[in-house]
Amino acid sequence: MLQHFAIDALAPRPWKNGGGSTREIACWPPGAGLDDFDWRVSIASVAASGPFSRFAGVDRTIMLLKGDGLRLQAPGLDHLLDTLHAPFGFSGDVALDCSLLGGESTDLNAMSRRTRGRAGLRTVSEAMLLARGEHGLLMSVNGQWRVGSTVLAEGEGVWWAGQSEAWSVAPASPGATLVAMQWELDAALEKPPFLP
Repeated sequence: MLQHFAIDALAPRPWKNGGGSTREIACWPPGAGLDDFDWRVSIASVAASGPFSRFAGVDRTIMLLKGDGLRLQAPGLDHLLDTLHAPFGFSGDVALDCSLLGGESTDLNAMSRRTRGRAGLRTVSEAMLLARGEHGLLMSVNGQWRVGSTVLAEGEGVWWAGQSEAWSVAPASPGATLVAMQWELDAALEKPPFLP
C-alpha cells in the first residue's frame, strides 16, 4: 500500500475534552483502532493546556511543527517542546501534563506498539538515499522536497505499508526539511530504523 497525503486535506477530529483536534495521517493495520494499532501517525493542534492521553504499551515520538510549543511534565520528566522539528520520544504509559507555552501549537505524533515493533524518526536536510523498509512515512515540514519522481510541497507526504520501499530524496527549495519515519514490525529489533 502506497498513499500520498496533504495535511490540509485531512479532516480534523475535535478532542472530547475540547483542548484541541487531531488529523490522522495513517494507522496500521487498516481498520485498527486506538487499542489495537501496530503504528499510527497524526497531526495534533493543541489549543488548551491539559493532560495527554495515555497509551499503555506504546512508544511515542512528538515533534513541534508550528507555534510556541508545549511543556510536558510527569514525575521525573520536565521537557520543553519549543524547538521546531526536534523529535522527543517518551513512553505512552506515562501520564503527561501538557502546558501551552503561548498560543495554539501544532505537533506531529508517531506511535508504535512496543510488542509489535519499533520506530525510527529523523529529520533530513540534504539529498540522500534512505534505507529500504516495509513501513514508513516521508513528509515535507519546510519547503519543497523531491521524493523519488514526485515533488512534495510543505505539508505534503507519502506513506507506505506492507511493501519494501527505498527512497531517493533531495531538497527542492533552500532550507527545506523532511521528516522520515520507518517502522519495523519486529519486537526483537535491536535498534530503530535509520539509526547507525
